[in-house]
Amino acid sequence: MSGRGKKQAVAGKPGSTPKITKSAKADLQFPVGRVYRLLKRGNYADRVGPAAAVYLAAVLEYLSAEILELAGNAARENKKTRILPRHIQLAVRNDDELNKLFSCVIIAQGGVIPNILSQLLPKKTVRDAVPSQQQGDSQ
Repeated sequence: MSGRGKKQAVAGKPGSTPKITKSAKADLQFPVGRVYRLLKRGNYADRVGPAAAVYLAAVLEYLSAEILELAGNAARENKKTRILPRHIQLAVRNDDELNKLFSCVIIAQGGVIPNILSQLLPKKTVRDAVPSQQQGDSQ
């Protein structure tokens, strides 16, 4: 056994109730028990309360859902069905709050945000507007 995965209660034993994980109690997808274990072993503080793991797992789940939603929208705009690092980069950099959070992060294979300075764009010529005025005068 690798020690991973959910342990199922034996169906034949009387009085056995199915195990309810901390994630299921908190209605989360992220593993609260694993976050709690990593918080304790990480030496971040002398004491770690169990509510800290629930809160941190909820924050991580919210952030990942937000990024995946925006990256999925970016992938759909590019007519792709798979989210690539480029789509994550576009999603993060186009959102003000996520851009501030990820300001010191470089996303591998993400590329850069397309940006052309207005001074470098070709100027509108005057001769394009002149023929339309002359046609109006001749009528």
